[in-house]
Amino acid sequence: MLTEQLMELTLLGAEWVLYLLIFLSVLSVAIMVERALFFRANSAAWEKLSAGVEPLLRSGNLKDLAELVGSWPGSEAEVLRAGLEGARKDRIAAERMVDAALSTERQRMEKRLSVLGTLGNNAPFIGLFGTVLGIIRAFHDLSLDVKGGASTVMTGISEALVATAMGLFVAIPAVIAYNYFMRRTTRAVASTRAAANTLVAFMPDPKADGD
Repeated sequence: MLTEQLMELTLLGAEWVLYLLIFLSVLSVAIMVERALFFRANSAAWEKLSAGVEPLLRSGNLKDLAELVGSWPGSEAEVLRAGLEGARKDRIAAERMVDAALSTERQRMEKRLSVLGTLGNNAPFIGLFGTVLGIIRAFHDLSLDVKGGASTVMTGISEALVATAMGLFVAIPAVIAYNYFMRRTTRAVASTRAAANTLVAFMPDPKADGD
């Protein structure tokens, strides 16, 4: 009884799997475009900001630095704002605020990248699942039309293999994009950490001033 019910489901074939893979492909491309725009905007903002930030960081001019990064977009500016807020108390507070802001910004950079990683790992298996369903249907059709012979089976199998190809078509770009954006994230976090460390290093020490 259970076998018959499962057979009815498998005889639906691989077509619904293909529709699923098409949807996943569109989702993957949408995430790639959104992340590319995010990193492009973030990088452009920092390129414009860094020229003015560097001399202010090294001079320890926190007042002018706060005015410069006050409403500037981008992860680096956000981390610097957090460090400047902590600097109002002391260096330890600034370091903790920087660490907290870096964690938050890293999560923003890695947003939706897990979806690309999951698609890259699992889309081939979804395609293989569709192929298996197609092969089952091909042999079932052969049992109903024995005269069709090998041509019936070969036609069904060739159609079923489309699902495997589609799974690879979804997975390969997703893996490439995932690795690329993870490298972009690592570089962005490194540049942000460098700017924050410079801020802390050149920060005036209230205790030393008091002495």
